[in-house]
Amino acid sequence: MTVTSDDVVALVSDLVRIESVTPWLVPGGAGEAEVARYLADWLSDLPVDVVVDEIAPGRTNLVATLRGTGGGPTLCLNAHADTVGFEGWPDDALQPRVDGDRLYGLGAADDKGCCAAALLAMRELAGTPLRGDLVVACVADEEGVSIGTERLVQQLRADAAVVLEPDALPRLVVEHQGFGWIDVVVHGRAAHGSAPDDGIDAIVAMADIVTRLHRQDVEVFAAHPDPLNGRTVFHTGTVRGGTDYATYPSLCTLGIEIGTQTGERLDDRVAEIEAMIDDVRRDVPELAAEVVVRLEREPFVARGHEPLLACLDRAAERTLGGRLTPSGLNAWTDAALMQNAGIPTLLLGPLGGNFHAPDEWLSISETVSVVDLLVVAAREYLG
Repeated sequence: MTVTSDDVVALVSDLVRIESVTPWLVPGGAGEAEVARYLADWLSDLPVDVVVDEIAPGRTNLVATLRGTGGGPTLCLNAHADTVGFEGWPDDALQPRVDGDRLYGLGAADDKGCCAAALLAMRELAGTPLRGDLVVACVADEEGVSIGTERLVQQLRADAAVVLEPDALPRLVVEHQGFGWIDVVVHGRAAHGSAPDDGIDAIVAMADIVTRLHRQDVEVFAAHPDPLNGRTVFHTGTVRGGTDYATYPSLCTLGIEIGTQTGERLDDRVAEIEAMIDDVRRDVPELAAEVVVRLEREPFVARGHEPLLACLDRAAERTLGGRLTPSGLNAWTDAALMQNAGIPTLLLGPLGGNFHAPDEWLSISETVSVVDLLVVAAREYLG
């Protein structure tokens, strides 16, 4: 069997039709359970062990293992089955359509095309005598807080992994940024709107902090991008404050996402924000403010990956006509969790676009190329 464009279109289209929005982001999202059930059925004619692991209600990992004859390593292919929400889409978000080389639909690229690539590679390899085991994990909640890969690394014993995310061949991601989700909380003092001497406006003070954050983004992050990982991520995400038109606001909370580069920790970013707060406090001595870390994820740096990289490079020479290009990424993925669990990890994937936005699309031909690359590399790596 040789995987074709039709195979890719058929499987990705079926997956797009299944709503699998992560409820961590969008209350009421269906989660991954139906995708896992569909894929378990799709694998039912193959000699693979399939585990459907419900982590929480509706939150499900599918883990399929193609057993080797013994004595070889274990390779894991990890992709995520959840998507972001429908915001901004017309009514056709779950109605896949093909236009030339592009397949459009919610999650087509991020990351259902990658789930399909991993599973089509497994199907292609099912007739090959291999010494090692191939594990395909279609995990939950990468778009949320990654409960799927957190569960996976507790259970998995693997010698190497490829995390599949939309990117572009021949790029091979060997490091990427970390990030933090942070609340900046400013405490003012409530007072009647006619009593400015009694009130402290938490929103105005927050505006001063936001101005300083924006200046850092422009003058530091944009002006000095990392050679591999690009501009350090920063954006405001949420803001809440005040009670009514007639009262000085006593509280304002700003939610931000901010990145960390290789060698940095989120503590570095927190210290920078606290220095901004101190700067504002020089003008408003009564100001009380705090920085609350909601989530921290460390940067990803591949380590111990050289045997897998050698196989991928030789496979790329055969299937793409040249070696892969080591690259970085100004985003975060589950590759960091896999690597931090002691599993040498690399990241690659097919071309796509409009991620997290209407008319998300996947390159059909690049997905076929990813399948070919994985099949050739896995045959060599697994023996």
